[in-house]
Amino acid sequence: MTPIRSGLAIAALALLATAPATNTAPATTSAANARATDSPATASQATGVDMQAVLVAAQIDPRRADQSSTPGAAPSVTAVERALQAEGLLPAGFVDGHFGTRTVAAYAAYQRSLGFSGIGASGLPGAQSLRSLGTGRFDVTHVVRPGERTEHGGKQVNTRTKAMLTEAERILGRELVLDQGSYNPGGDPTSAGTHDGGGAVDISVTGMDTAARTDVVRVLREVGFAAWDRTPGQGDWPHHIHAVAISDPDLSSPAQEQTGDYYLGKNGLANHAPDDGPKVEPIRTWEEYQRTN
Repeated sequence: MTPIRSGLAIAALALLATAPATNTAPATTSAANARATDSPATASQATGVDMQAVLVAAQIDPRRADQSSTPGAAPSVTAVERALQAEGLLPAGFVDGHFGTRTVAAYAAYQRSLGFSGIGASGLPGAQSLRSLGTGRFDVTHVVRPGERTEHGGKQVNTRTKAMLTEAERILGRELVLDQGSYNPGGDPTSAGTHDGGGAVDISVTGMDTAARTDVVRVLREVGFAAWDRTPGQGDWPHHIHAVAISDPDLSSPAQEQTGDYYLGKNGLANHAPDDGPKVEPIRTWEEYQRTN
């Protein structure tokens, strides 16, 4: 339910609400951004692109105050940028391993060229578009898929999010009741587009005290959500827990921004204040959680 930026989020909402297509079957969000530097790429072309690494970079890098690369992602990001350059969508000066907003915009343009729209052309790589871009250029490894749309607690989610929520419930030993699910464009004006795509849910805190809410947020973070305990004092919404599944390829642009802010130690709100939730380190995606448990 919680918005991050008023201007950009509202603009993204207006674009996303027009076409509910996903990033895994043909699919606009433009990303207006300029880079202060324009240095040529130095990394060599990779033969394999790690989709998990690219997804993390595509969420974090546009939110950085500088043009640094996400650790471990630069070779894969550079390979994607070289391919976008070859498609005539990205100037050579931006082929640098930093998946900034110029790269996001170029990738979104490529998605649109394939017929994607809405959340499927947000600039966040999906498996189908990434493999298409890699044809004759690179192989795609560690593929991430949101899965089919389904329900959890009577609210619409995708199978990846459902699995994450189910695991959190197992650890907590309690059912999590959803106030809002995913793929809900325009369903709640206070959401500012965060629930337009997949991966975003709001969880009821009815019957939870402060300690219980903190515990829920902590466990959600452990299994791969960017999650926060939201209060009425922070915005025009009831008390709830807001959670976004990191690296869900169907994330709306505002939800992508929230996950990037979470990685950078922020609260995912318009004020960009420091994160106010329980510290969980290292931050992990669902796939990383599965590999370590």
